[in-house]
This record gives sequence, C-alpha cells and structure tokens, in this order.
Amino acid sequence: MSLHNLQPAEGSVKKEKRIARGEGSGKGGTATRGHNGQKSRSGYSKKIGFEGGQMPLQRRVPKFGFTNINRKEYVGVNLDKLQTLVDEGKITDTVNLEILIANRVVSKTELVKILGRGELKAKLNITAHKFTATAKAAIEAAGGEAVTL
Repeated sequence: MSLHNLQPAEGSVKKEKRIARGEGSGKGGTATRGHNGQKSRSGYSKKIGFEGGQMPLQRRVPKFGFTNINRKEYVGVNLDKLQTLVDEGKITDTVNLEILIANRVVSKTELVKILGRGELKAKLNITAHKFTATAKAAIEAAGGEAVTL
C-alpha cells in the first residue's frame, strides 16, 4: 500500500459530481447538456404531451359532444339508506338537509335527489331538492310526505 493507491472504503463517499464547475471537474464545458439546441438553455421546459413537433394527441383526436356549463349535479340518496338510518335510530320522522349533513350522508354544498332503490317501511316527511317518481310513490305509500325544495 502506498499513497498513490489510497481510496475511501466502498460506499463511504456519497457525494455527487458537481456539473458545470470547470473543465477540471470532468463535467465542465457543456455540463452534460450536449451542444446548443433548445434543451441546452437555462429555463427550458417542454409542454406536457409534447411530441417533438408532431401534432400532439390531444389535438389529433376529434372533439365531439356538448358540455352544458349550467349542469346541476345531484347526490343520490336511496330509500334503503334512509331505512337503515331509521333502524339505527339516527332519524325519527323528518328528514331534511341538516339531518342528512349531520349523519354525513351528504355535504352542505351538495344538491340531494332521493332515489327509489330499496324499501321504506317508516313514515317519513322528507325534504330534498328532487325525487324520482318511484321514490315519491314509495314514500307516500309508507304514509310519509315528499317535499321538494
């Protein structure tokens, strides 16, 4: 062993080579960026989906259909969900938005539509933004009342 072949133990040095710090570093000159061109410049960033100048996919695929900007999204609450809340004792005779929010069925910004899946045995007075025809019929058949907001 002599001074010219001394080196640190394997895995003990974790320092990365600093690029663009002069020719003596071995990574000077072009600093691993190649020669000229857009990608060698500072501040370069390519668009998401850029395909080297080829027409990008989002522009090649045809657009179709119509999106209504005034569309209202409703959150569906089925009758079987309401019946389980009655069975658990969380609902007694009236169901309105405050009760649904308190039981974490809906959030306070959502519009509620009562849907007709399942069976409703309890007599409930339900207040919501919308009802399906089957849900309204089932509520009234159970002796309850469906009030639209």
